[in-house]
Amino acid sequence: MPLPQARFESSQLTIGELAQRAQLGAETLRYYERLGLLAPTQRTASGYRLYAPQAIERLDFIRRAQALGFSLAQIGELLALHARPEADMGAVRTLVAQRLAEIDAKMDDLQRMKKGLQTLLDACPGHGPTAQCPILGALRNGEPT
Repeated sequence: MPLPQARFESSQLTIGELAQRAQLGAETLRYYERLGLLAPTQRTASGYRLYAPQAIERLDFIRRAQALGFSLAQIGELLALHARPEADMGAVRTLVAQRLAEIDAKMDDLQRMKKGLQTLLDACPGHGPTAQCPILGALRNGEPT
């Protein structure tokens, strides 16, 4: 059953309106919908998605979680926990601890790469023929850095 036009304009947002207010593309919203992160509150008789104004808050939540490096799957878990206020906050803490461990591992990898690149850079005089380049030689021969 289609919504009355006045209610449609005042309390529901079309995907275009939501995209504009949230400063996201409509395709991003459709992607979030496919992943289960966002759902229209209803559809019009012609199939247009309609969203509650609270969808903007949900998208802000998603954006802030992404800024902290959470994957969309992890964000889905956080949203599910957020939707259950009686759930134990230990589950949220566990997700954050896991994310922090992932960041620590990535930082270790970056430090290893930095050290390897610095070793290669220090070995190169920066002039002469590339046939004698220690950086290219190490990459060619698979020498550890």
